[in-house]
Amino acid sequence: MSITQRLARLFGQGATEQKAFTLTSPEAFGLFGGLPARSGVTVTSSTALRVPAVAAAVGLISEACGNLPFKLHDRDTREPQKDHPAYELIHGEANPWTSTEELREHLTRDALLTGSGFAQVVRNGAGQPLELHRIDPGAVSVETDNYGEPSYRIRLKGGGDTLLSYTDVLHISTLDGVSPITHAKEAIGLALAAEQHLANWYSRSGRPGGYLSTDQNIGKDEAVNTIRAFMEGHTGEESGRPAIFGNGMKYYPVATSNTDAEFYNNRIEQIREIARAFRIPPTMLFELSRGTWSNTEQMGQQFLTLTLRPWLKRWQSAYARVLLSPEDRKDLYIEAETKDLMALDFAVQATAFSQFVAMRAMTPNEVRAALNKPPLPGGDELANPFTTSGGTTAPAPKPQEENPDE
Repeated sequence: MSITQRLARLFGQGATEQKAFTLTSPEAFGLFGGLPARSGVTVTSSTALRVPAVAAAVGLISEACGNLPFKLHDRDTREPQKDHPAYELIHGEANPWTSTEELREHLTRDALLTGSGFAQVVRNGAGQPLELHRIDPGAVSVETDNYGEPSYRIRLKGGGDTLLSYTDVLHISTLDGVSPITHAKEAIGLALAAEQHLANWYSRSGRPGGYLSTDQNIGKDEAVNTIRAFMEGHTGEESGRPAIFGNGMKYYPVATSNTDAEFYNNRIEQIREIARAFRIPPTMLFELSRGTWSNTEQMGQQFLTLTLRPWLKRWQSAYARVLLSPEDRKDLYIEAETKDLMALDFAVQATAFSQFVAMRAMTPNEVRAALNKPPLPGGDELANPFTTSGGTTAPAPKPQEENPDE
């Protein structure tokens, strides 16, 4: 749907259901990318990223989805299917100029900022997938039929549009197709307003306002010039300079309230609100006021289980839907490997590998592969190196003969 058609529907023209809106209606703000908050700040994807907590949350989730490796496996043998055309698109290069990691990171970022991320599947004459090309979310409108089957209308840069089937568009979306920024616009707006207030505070050298008083009668222009001269000479880089007043002028500072001087707790609470919106543990956004060594490690596990795993499941399903045929999905599956997120120190990792080899869950060469080392001859055998085999043992050495002269 073009922007003209969307405007026509918005204002009640050319739509099946006539419903008119004004430019100030809440329904119109999503069309133009602005969400006004009660704090007086307009929240968009661009302004929201000015909040460090939002930028950290978006980067954390999108980069984690991009950096984790995805593999195509056989359901029975669990062997990687490197000869399948989909393997390269999920593990190697999405197209000649974009790696799969970059594409996953970019589409996840699009979904977090706008609610959806899209990529077109380019196929050969036999219908096999060859490349994945990112599509700007602003150029896509999703249309559904009476049965809920989606199709995607893409607005072309040169004009016009094209309609693609759901099998030709890789679609990553949030749970309800709405960006967390939209749901948390009030919390993000408060964070932006607090930063603006703090910036204005320090632009005045962190000092409160005050008033000048004199017993003499002065005109409006003279009063304005006096205040302007005082501000230019005693704020910003000129702060701290001694002030000299003439004509009996006196300066009286205004005492600050606790809300103006100590709103640190309010800013911390906004970080927690943003963490809740993105379902990220606050410690992952470096809000460590309640973090300890034990609960920080536990929250890292919660990030994998509660935050990242739903996104990985969406990626696995989206990949399988457009890159695997219905027949392939019966025998193959796509899975993200999350072991890289389970960061362990060297001693714990060595102990775990030793136990896996002892219980014959891993071979020595599999351990070496995990350590990025080449295989060794005989290292593919599942054997416990800590137990002796039941084979023959070497004969015991003969005792030394006694010296007859002794």
